[in-house]
Amino acid sequence: MWPFHDFYFFGMHLIWWIVFCIVVIWIFITPYDIPGQRRRPDSPLDTLKRRLASGDISEDEYWHLKRILENE
Repeated sequence: MWPFHDFYFFGMHLIWWIVFCIVVIWIFITPYDIPGQRRRPDSPLDTLKRRLASGDISEDEYWHLKRILENE
């Protein structure tokens, strides 16, 4: 019983292996969109799409402003 000598597993107490595994699993299943976390600001094109979807601008204005943004 080489790896389980005196309740140790490769030099680390078995409970610490369990804690380590729980922490690693918790890191991978934590959602990335945590409230209060910094978010990437929207690009001007994203803002333009949102304004078109909400009805703030017409489709003609959208295409005109999109051409302007793509040329810059």
